[in-house]
Amino acid sequence: MVNSSEVRDLPWLRRADVLVRGYVVIVLATIVVLVVLSVVDAAQATKDAWGHAVIVMLFAVLLPLRMRSARSGSRWALRAVGLISAVLLLVNVVEALVPEMFPMWMRIEMIAIAVLMAAVVTCVSMHATRRDENILADR
Repeated sequence: MVNSSEVRDLPWLRRADVLVRGYVVIVLATIVVLVVLSVVDAAQATKDAWGHAVIVMLFAVLLPLRMRSARSGSRWALRAVGLISAVLLLVNVVEALVPEMFPMWMRIEMIAIAVLMAAVVTCVSMHATRRDENILADR
């Protein structure tokens, strides 16, 4: 059986953690940009852009919490990180493709988040695969 210290030391999970932190930085930067644009160029800080930013900010709080639990060895939390990341990937790609809903700068941000989330899903999948291989090898 794999103990929690072995789970925390696996490189794929560490990579996912770094990517999640990158996601949080992008979300915080997006909020700052929206605040500045609200003052400087309100047309670039639309209601849709604010709505999107608030939703991704909620995920920016939730995802690191689940990631912390996953690093502690929680399989449920690892699944949650993968699921949340997959949803964020899909939603950001779809929203970026909707014509004229968001300003161009935010579409670029959405694609960046989608790329990050694709990498998180890959890291979580690789971690889960390696963990399962270790469990089977121990039997």
